[in-house]
Amino acid sequence: MENTTQGVCPCHGRPWVDLLLRKSKIVREGERALSIRAQEDRGRSWADENGYCVRKVWRENLSAWSDVKRPKYDAAMDAVMNGEVPCLWVYALDRFSRKGAEAVVPILGKARVIFDYERLDSMDERDRRWIIDRAENAREYSQRLSHNVRGTKGRQRNEGRWLAKAPFGLAAHADTRRLSPDTAPYLCLVNGSKELSPWAVVTRIFKEIAGGTSSRAVARKFNQEGIKSSTGKHWRADSIRAVVIHPAYEGWLTVSPGGKSHKAPVHYLNTAGERVRCVEPDVLPLMISAELASRARRVLSGHQIVDNAPREGRAAHPLTGKVRCGTCGYAMTMDGKSYNCQHRAAAGPCTGPASAWRDALEPYVVQAWSERLCAADDEDPLLIAVAERWQALTSPDETQEIKEARAEIKAAQTALDKFHADDASGWYTGRSARYRIPHKIAAEKRLDAAEDRLSEMTGGRVDLTFLLNGKAAEAWQNADPVLRRDLLALAIDSVTVTKAPKQGCRFKGGERVSIVWATPDSGNDGIDDYAEAA
Repeated sequence: MENTTQGVCPCHGRPWVDLLLRKSKIVREGERALSIRAQEDRGRSWADENGYCVRKVWRENLSAWSDVKRPKYDAAMDAVMNGEVPCLWVYALDRFSRKGAEAVVPILGKARVIFDYERLDSMDERDRRWIIDRAENAREYSQRLSHNVRGTKGRQRNEGRWLAKAPFGLAAHADTRRLSPDTAPYLCLVNGSKELSPWAVVTRIFKEIAGGTSSRAVARKFNQEGIKSSTGKHWRADSIRAVVIHPAYEGWLTVSPGGKSHKAPVHYLNTAGERVRCVEPDVLPLMISAELASRARRVLSGHQIVDNAPREGRAAHPLTGKVRCGTCGYAMTMDGKSYNCQHRAAAGPCTGPASAWRDALEPYVVQAWSERLCAADDEDPLLIAVAERWQALTSPDETQEIKEARAEIKAAQTALDKFHADDASGWYTGRSARYRIPHKIAAEKRLDAAEDRLSEMTGGRVDLTFLLNGKAAEAWQNADPVLRRDLLALAIDSVTVTKAPKQGCRFKGGERVSIVWATPDSGNDGIDDYAEAA
């Protein structure tokens, strides 16, 4: 590494100079901006002509306005202010900063900064006034331009115009800038059997996620089938997630909050605090429905679990899937006439494999189940769990709707919690302040609507009289093998069996068996909406 302690190049004996180069990411109409490469060429030419050697080049491709963090600008300023480098070269004052006098006054007479275009030197007494005047002119220009741009963009957004590049799967009309599904074929599958449109890919993503497929699994499927992303690269889990969470696929105009949340766009709200559509009315029916989008997002976030387990060939043994070995925690399966530790059956590493005769274990568990239900009072949470699970068995379609309603409550509560977290962190300040109250109201309304929907769906009672007041044992005797297993599962989550103290001893359930009883999923404190006692 070159020695810079004396501010002089050891090879040529010349003083060092740093180059600060900046070009905005967006070049506005009518503004002529010199490229980074052209600025560097000018800076190196100036260094050669004035007897300097270039030590470091600081390149920026961002705005110079007050709310933008500029780490390279800060580092370049620290170097010249601390004397690490004798001189800093900048192409023009508006490339240096647009904060006005507050940015240039600290350097006047204290650190040498060359503004090449204006031919000004911060260490030259005669240039002080010119530097301040030009800096203030640059600030006024930026203020005026920012005001005009904000006004124009605000009007266009209120009209539902999409001002940026359209998201994958959507196309923006050249004149109206309204979005619509992009149905033009853009690739062929590996087998060449058919072409696929971007919108077909988007629709499939929503349906796959809503159906319970993970984002990683969807990405894996697409990559195996040869489906490319909008950039022509492989799909990843986060790119699948970016599609699912984007409101544009439902036809809503969005804005990016910036910072760490730039990949999580939020709804654009007009001056009345209302969401704005970015599609024409006749296109709206073609977009992703609110129901499908909401379900996909709940599943993606884990607020809704989709049960894709097959229903064919259900186990008939009463305790299958419920019994666990007390030593290793692994399942105990039926092997001949007894339930045995799975590790024991496979000659595994369990140090104390449990085993219990079926004719001894099952009657003990059934008796405990019957006595527990008989002893349950009206405030017992167990009855809520039993009612929920019985309803799931007898009315699966209705129960699925209730599950979705509860999942929507979780998602709505999470959205409200996120609002409060953003509010506490200061997100709703400055230009984002206008979104605070509308976002709060929208989050609260969503939660209220979800709670009202669940209340309507669970307003009826579930009749459990056939299991209460000592009737559980009779219900068990009258049930077929499959129903017997389901009846036990209403109230029991798991049964743990420990190893017998010695071989051939009599089975004592009270000493070797522990039962984990079911708990409700609904979170209700009482059972008025679930169980109807005799």
